[in-house]
Amino acid sequence: MTSHELRERFETALMPTYGTPPIALSHGEGRRVWDADGRGYLDLLAGIAVSTLGHGHPALVRAVSEQAATLAHTSNLYVHEPGVRLAERLTSLVRAGATGPTGDIRVFFANSGSEANEAALKLVKRAAGPGRTTIVSTDDGFHGRTSGALALTGKPAIRDPFGPFGLDVRFVAHGDTAALRDAVDDTCAAVFVEPVQGEAGIRPAAPGYLAEVREICDNTGAAFVLDEIQSGVGRTGHWFAHQAEGILPDVLTLAKGLGGGLPLGACLGLGPYASAFAKGDHGSTFGGNPVSCAASLAVLDTIEVEGLLDAAAELGDLLAGEIAAVGHPLVTEVRGAGLWRGVQLSSPAAAAVQSSAAEHGFLVNAVAPDVVRLAPPLTITREEVREFTGALPRILDRAAGEERPA
Repeated sequence: MTSHELRERFETALMPTYGTPPIALSHGEGRRVWDADGRGYLDLLAGIAVSTLGHGHPALVRAVSEQAATLAHTSNLYVHEPGVRLAERLTSLVRAGATGPTGDIRVFFANSGSEANEAALKLVKRAAGPGRTTIVSTDDGFHGRTSGALALTGKPAIRDPFGPFGLDVRFVAHGDTAALRDAVDDTCAAVFVEPVQGEAGIRPAAPGYLAEVREICDNTGAAFVLDEIQSGVGRTGHWFAHQAEGILPDVLTLAKGLGGGLPLGACLGLGPYASAFAKGDHGSTFGGNPVSCAASLAVLDTIEVEGLLDAAAELGDLLAGEIAAVGHPLVTEVRGAGLWRGVQLSSPAAAAVQSSAAEHGFLVNAVAPDVVRLAPPLTITREEVREFTGALPRILDRAAGEERPA
């Protein structure tokens, strides 16, 4: 079936929540994918920072196949070993990166980032004392599209049509600690923050911001909830982005790269938040199913065995440096950390860059009108990075309407 045929069928069978994507993918191997017409692309998006090991990685294929053949689903009525092992592994990774004592850490498994943040929202509300009825979040932050997560999302265009939410949320600018101090008081149950605002265009706050959020929460008794849905699981060159800042949140949410392509989210509660839920307070039929947990264990093992944390840091710096060295007038900044970069453009040409990149055989994402997002698999090679940066001048020229001869 051709891409055109698949797109036509997509338009009649699926709700129009995504428009109609311009490319119909058929299969992948390593860092490359092919569309239904047989055209290949170097994948520099990894399914929005999800396909941590790329496509068809033997460790992931083996883990999923063996677990699916052994026990695919149990519901939450029964214990299974992959879920226990994964929870233990995540708590050990958080402890290993901490500079001080962590106290108890426990995990709730969900299916997605939105669901992980829904769990976090309920967790902090359950733990909050009397009178703590407000939540503080950030302008332009993104925490998901389900009702609770959307209430925390500081993007009016996607939030406002679905309100009211029955939740008192105060929004402050990301990185503005003075505004945060004014907003967080003894009525505040929690502060929800991303270490880097992903959907806003890979926008990090200044160094020390997370430490100040930690201090504000400590001084007021509010919970510090850190959304690492996109930044976690090695994406920035650390297991979790907050480890670079030497702090610990009270609640940590994960998803995307955690399952390596399978649906999996996690909400980790630390200290008193580890046991704030009582039996029956929350649940998920599919969350943390054995196959997704087995996949995640394979992802974590492979990151460790193949040294992908160091590779993400090194190749991320190479990627950013080579893009900057192109010196194209359309590029004004490259920001981010590890293999998670936002390319700031001088004009709202991100959609044109995305289209031009696809024409040249590369998948990138116009995350904002003037920002292109790059989040390749952590297994990308130095040669593949340079394959993209070598083609980048032509990609940018085409997007600017001035294609240079090859």
